[in-house]
Amino acid sequence: MKLRNYIRNIPDFPSPGVLFKDITPLLKNAEAFSYAIHLLIGHYNTERFDAICGIESRGFLLAAPLALKLHKPLILIRKQSKLPYETRQMGYELEYGTGILEIHTDALEKDQNILIVDDLIATGGTMAAAIKLIELSGGIVAGLAVLAELTELSGRQTLSDYNLFSLVRY
Repeated sequence: MKLRNYIRNIPDFPSPGVLFKDITPLLKNAEAFSYAIHLLIGHYNTERFDAICGIESRGFLLAAPLALKLHKPLILIRKQSKLPYETRQMGYELEYGTGILEIHTDALEKDQNILIVDDLIATGGTMAAAIKLIELSGGIVAGLAVLAELTELSGRQTLSDYNLFSLVRY
């Protein structure tokens, strides 16, 4: 199954000049969604990590079933002001703007190995902010997993100190 057939391009979203990769066709196709999760499980089934961290919001859609199937705790990294408890913050840049991510101060234990999951990596800014939050919280980044990678935006190079696994590369 070619997962890229279930990811559509939306030009000029969320701003002019951006070609957005929309994963909703993959999510609405149970077979494609299940296949993507199966591939992630197969890749990480023997890897050593203590918990899975999903990045808001589409990263949650991959991280939650992966955590459930691999029997790992799920940690959430959310956009600013979405978490109800004390948080740490980290600013980041996107190809079309800026933002702030947060994690609960008690989300993980010191020296826990964490797999970070998101839907897509472009410039690597969001993932870099998530990495910093995990490390500031005392965790160790064990790996990075994404459904899709936009290779022309060089996010992999930005994150070259970490093991990045992507199911689809553009």
